[in-house]
Amino acid sequence: MLIVMLLPNSRTESDGSAVIRVLGYNIRSLRDDTDALARVITACAPDLVLVQEAPRFFRWRKKLARLAAASGQVILTGGATAAGPAILCNLRATVERTEDVLLPLTPGLHRRGLATAVVRFGRARLGVISCHLSLQKDERYEQAGMLLDRLAHLGVEHAVAGGDLNERPDGPSFRHLAAALQDCRTTAPWGGEFTSTPANPHQRIDAVFATKGIEVLGCGVPLNQPGITEADLRAATDHLPVLAALRVPATA
Repeated sequence: MLIVMLLPNSRTESDGSAVIRVLGYNIRSLRDDTDALARVITACAPDLVLVQEAPRFFRWRKKLARLAAASGQVILTGGATAAGPAILCNLRATVERTEDVLLPLTPGLHRRGLATAVVRFGRARLGVISCHLSLQKDERYEQAGMLLDRLAHLGVEHAVAGGDLNERPDGPSFRHLAAALQDCRTTAPWGGEFTSTPANPHQRIDAVFATKGIEVLGCGVPLNQPGITEADLRAATDHLPVLAALRVPATA
């Protein structure tokens, strides 16, 4: 009999720390099966969803709000105002502040940005960034550095960042982030490894990172989990999601 190991459920510990679930997901501007996408997000039971390629054009807020409502979330920040990255959250999160950041534009390339926030789960305070890095190698490396700078300027001890890096773990931008932060999948492997493509998973280009003080309880593609089917994963979008369970210490 196949035994599927599940990630811990979200909860608040007696010492004030918070166990949370963070989901990273490139949703391809909702151009695929949004019902399947909502089912996958709902089954993951995330406290935070780090979205890439959120809708950016006509009625983009309404489209993103519909996805959030269908998956038990609300819009925290981002979307067109961050050039694609967005953050969704459930009602467990208390929001302190948000900011959408547009990164410098390289002529001829797609505009990139960061969706950022500071939230609290009980006594645990957390900075959050959703990103989608460039397809161009040099620009991508610069953007990875900007992400780390922005993370440092959030003014919090603990933070998570994640998204579509457009690069594998052996690439310079991925390594740059992993040197400063915990690559959650490497720290506590769980579930599947590869995020692209759903029909032929062969590379890991999406990731969730955490600052060193956060305990990573497990991270990977949520395969064989209750409520998630291979058909929905293939139909939802052109990436597979990354789900991480983290224990965030209470703020002193």
